[in-house]
Amino acid sequence: MDALSPSEPARKRLRTSHACDICRSRKIRCDGNTPCSTCRSADQECTYGAEANPRGKSDLVLDGVRRIERILEGLSPFLQNAAAAYIGDKNQYISPPAVNSITSPSTASPSVDASWRQAASQPPVSTDGAKTQDGGGALDNAVLDSMHTSTTEAVLQWPHFDQYPSLRGDYRSIFHLERTRPQLELSPSTIFPYVTQEDITAILDAFQYNVNFWYPTVSQNQLHSVHTSMMSGDPTDNSLDSCLSLLIMALGCASQVTANLPQGSTSTPEEARYRASRRKIGDKYFEAALKKLHIAHLTVNSTSAQCMLFVAFYFAFLGRPLQAWEFISTASTKCLMLLSYAAENAQEEEHERMRRVFWSCYILESDYVAELSACPVSGIARVESSVPLPRTYYSHASTSEDEQSSLYFVACISMRRLLNRVHQLLYAKDTGAAVNSAQFPSIVAELHHQLEDWREVLPPSFAFTVDTSPATNAASGFLRQRYLTCRSVIYRPYLMWLLSGLGHPPDGKVGSPTNPSPEMLKSSRACLDACLMHILNLRGFSHTVLMDTWICSLSMAGAMLVLLAASKIPSLRNLIGLEVFSAGDHLIQLLQQWQELLGGPPSPSVAQSIRIIDAADRFIKDSLSHQSDQPKDPRSWKRIEL
Repeated sequence: MDALSPSEPARKRLRTSHACDICRSRKIRCDGNTPCSTCRSADQECTYGAEANPRGKSDLVLDGVRRIERILEGLSPFLQNAAAAYIGDKNQYISPPAVNSITSPSTASPSVDASWRQAASQPPVSTDGAKTQDGGGALDNAVLDSMHTSTTEAVLQWPHFDQYPSLRGDYRSIFHLERTRPQLELSPSTIFPYVTQEDITAILDAFQYNVNFWYPTVSQNQLHSVHTSMMSGDPTDNSLDSCLSLLIMALGCASQVTANLPQGSTSTPEEARYRASRRKIGDKYFEAALKKLHIAHLTVNSTSAQCMLFVAFYFAFLGRPLQAWEFISTASTKCLMLLSYAAENAQEEEHERMRRVFWSCYILESDYVAELSACPVSGIARVESSVPLPRTYYSHASTSEDEQSSLYFVACISMRRLLNRVHQLLYAKDTGAAVNSAQFPSIVAELHHQLEDWREVLPPSFAFTVDTSPATNAASGFLRQRYLTCRSVIYRPYLMWLLSGLGHPPDGKVGSPTNPSPEMLKSSRACLDACLMHILNLRGFSHTVLMDTWICSLSMAGAMLVLLAASKIPSLRNLIGLEVFSAGDHLIQLLQQWQELLGGPPSPSVAQSIRIIDAADRFIKDSLSHQSDQPKDPRSWKRIEL
């Protein structure tokens, strides 16, 4: 056959650049056939319109979204297998792969058996062995199980802390502490703060580069409307747009309070006064918005859900988790309703806004369930697999900033989904595999690969090293904290088993708590290293301080408790890095600084977490200082390979 002429490759490339109208509208790959495979399988008419536009930067963002999403799809077979193995009929028990088939996390195959993939496409198994038909139980959805056993309060109940009565002596449940605190008092009259036009621009810019970067739900059209409204005078009309404008201004002030925090030192008096003034102005705008909030309650559209979400944001900033939870649930309910019924004549921007509000609610609700495990969930996680990931929205004026924001948002969504699956598979109340030494090694190995795949596909601007060196930017630093959280939770079953004092496991491969195998020690060290690095890498990231101070305080208290439990076991004691001696002081300094920075009545559960961290720190130092084992050589964290 003759070689192709120069025009023939061009025609081939031209054909593959086509997409039928159905695939183009749904933004999915089209094979270019007539009809294409998508339309043929859906029994739809396949028509071709105008030539597709050349690929732009937004297409690259979408490719990144799809690439990260494909990583999560590999978890479904393991979830299906776990459901069949742990909650299925005992007579129909499905054996997982043998533990000795996976020698170590570093050598385990990232793929799974084909039969598992086939089983994953089937409906999940219920407690009586029947197939679950409703979407609520679908294993494709990354749902965090209620009453899971990985919360800080659950860790505190470990018997290893019985010898420390002071840890539990004054302890009160998080819910009780937050429920009984004084209510938020509002001024009887609405007095708008005095701000100049330059102040308005600066406040909106702060919102744009902080809150709207982390949770990009406000479009440029909305921001222009808010800017025009505020420049023309304070919004006094009772409209939904006025409520939204006030909430955006409040969150912009909160962003100014938490931006550019000093690392390892206190603010200057001038900086402290500036942050205090921004906090007061933000509170005034928030009070004014709350007095218009009934409009958002009485309206059912994407903007009303947006308002509810932003109220939850500000309550998170105030350190009031129960109030934040309430408005996350309200926003989630509106999302579920609006996504269930397609709005007539709704523009694509409205649809995309609704999807982005949905994913913001999903992240936040899951974060709060991680610590308040008994709180009823909205059900938003049970449909998450059916909701498209973020698409083109134009949340920022700069194209590059818009792309970075979208990718960061997707990275946070993907990590939250992975965290939910980890919690569900390993720590679900009745079906978790963490306490079954015959099951968790193979599952942990697969979850390890999913986590590493997530890190490897991050764009260069968000890439991070797994050590304690400074992150290149706040976004990569925050994502590293998420990564370390997930890693510590994935490997915690090894640590829990060594702490359990149980006998030899059925397979006899991983040793016993008194004589652990090298693999068991290596995996336990992976958990301890992740906990310690999670503590030492904590910084005053604006995302953390504004949105997650309450969550962060509990997570850090839990990490310190895990290290304390390990310090009492001879086989684990030598696995703890000497950097642990500075961990408690580091955490206390940061959390107290944030409490002072945020002003207002401090959260009692954050204060309790600081007390637990302080006590755990003293007990760890005492345990390691008086150990009878040979002293350890200091290790360089930058050389740790995880």
